[in-house]
Amino acid sequence: MFKKAAMLYLYVETPLHAGSGTSLGIVDLPIQRERTTGYPIVQASGLKGCLREAAGNDTQKVKIVFGPDTQASSDHAGALSVGDARILLFPVRSLMGVFAWVTSKDVLARFKRDAQMADVTVNWTETHPTGDDAALVAPGSVLVSNDKVVLEEFAFVARQDNSVQEIANWLKDNALPSGNEYDYWRQALPQRLVILPENAFRDFTQFSTEVISRIRLDDETKTVARGALWSEEHLPSDTLLYASLFASKPRVRDDELPEDWKQASDRVAEVIKFVKDCVDGERLQLGGDSTVGRGFVKVRVGV
Repeated sequence: MFKKAAMLYLYVETPLHAGSGTSLGIVDLPIQRERTTGYPIVQASGLKGCLREAAGNDTQKVKIVFGPDTQASSDHAGALSVGDARILLFPVRSLMGVFAWVTSKDVLARFKRDAQMADVTVNWTETHPTGDDAALVAPGSVLVSNDKVVLEEFAFVARQDNSVQEIANWLKDNALPSGNEYDYWRQALPQRLVILPENAFRDFTQFSTEVISRIRLDDETKTVARGALWSEEHLPSDTLLYASLFASKPRVRDDELPEDWKQASDRVAEVIKFVKDCVDGERLQLGGDSTVGRGFVKVRVGV
C-alpha cells in the first residue's frame, strides 16, 4: 500500500517522440495516446525507465526504489509507482502573441483529482467556456485581437475570466520549472493561457502535433536509401506534462537498507526524497530519437 505521493512535472524543451509503434495512418510512427480521449501521454514504463537511468550510481537505493534488474525481478518489487505522464498544457500557434498554451476543463479537473491523490494543494476551481466558439483568457492576455483569439486557422470569441489568472498563477509557481532560465516563461504563462471547449482542445492535441519526416541516405549515392523515408509524430516544444509518483515502504529486509535509511523515522519519505534529489531541476532525455536531440525535458518534483 502506498503511503506518500508527489507530482512530477515535465516541460518539453525539444520535440518529444514517445512512440506507439508503426501505424497504417498518414504518420508512420505516431505518439502514444489514451484510448478513450485521444490525448497524448508518455506511458509509465518509459517514464520509469528514464527516472531509473537518471537516479545515478547508488545501485543499492536504485534497486530498492525502482526494483531489481530483470534477471532478479522475482526478489521484490520496487517501492516507487510511476503513473503515465498526462497532458496539462499544449502549445498552439496563435495569430497574436506567437503561441498560446491551451487546456480544457476536462484536463484541469483530471489534474486536480490527481493532485489531491498526491496531497498537493490546488486552490483554484476549474472553469470552461459556455459555447463551442468561445475561449477563456486572463485579463490582459496578449492573444486577443478584436475580441477574438485565433489559434491555427480557428477563431474563438475571447472571454476574460479571473479564474484563468488564478490557474495560470498556480501553474507558474508550482508546475513550470523553477530555474532562472524560466523566468520569462513563468511571467508569460498568465498572458498566454487559454481554456478551450473540450472538443476543440482534443482536436488541437490530435491534429496540431509536430510531424517530422526522416530519411536515411545511401552512403554511395547520397540519395534516399530504398524504404528509408518515414514520418514521425512528436509532442511540440513547450508542452507541459505531469505524472503521479506513489511510494511505499521499501520491500527489503532492514539489513539490506542503506545506513542512512535505517535510522530514518519515515522510510517512505526517503523514497520520495531520493527521487526528488536525483531529478528535480534536471534535464532528462525521454522517448526516442535521442541521438538527434529529441526528447529533452526539464523536470520539477512537487511534494
